[in-house]
Amino acid sequence: MRLRVRSSGLASNAGRLIFGGPTSYSLVNPGVEVRYKIGNERLVKGTQKAAAKLAQLLERQGRPTGALRVAVIGGGCSGLQYKMDLVDGPMNRDILVESNQVRVVVDPKSALFVSGSLVDFSDDLQKGGFKVTNPNAVAHCSCGESFSA
Repeated sequence: MRLRVRSSGLASNAGRLIFGGPTSYSLVNPGVEVRYKIGNERLVKGTQKAAAKLAQLLERQGRPTGALRVAVIGGGCSGLQYKMDLVDGPMNRDILVESNQVRVVVDPKSALFVSGSLVDFSDDLQKGGFKVTNPNAVAHCSCGESFSA
């Protein structure tokens, strides 16, 4: 596995820098090239508690270098909802953010909705799990599972 570095431009979201630098990266496996960008914690940040739980889950699944994919999809009472998956790594055009020693992957379309968000983990009995605090959400449904921006 090789890592190639290529020069590219910066992307911004409402005047805020969401990529860490003017560099895009290509992860090259035999015959397969995945191009993704490196972001910073201005896009999405994970708490210590979320990082610890994520590391534990990834280790249990046998992929300690994996990542948490955070995506925004249509659905729910308010129109948008989060979808989270454990993945091996970024896919084409994704943005990879390292926060508290864990990796979070966001696709470019979802990045428009989650910019500035905080991912936390709660082990509460009824509403436990990974939670996203999103400053771009203008409304939430009463169940807390969806939002509008």
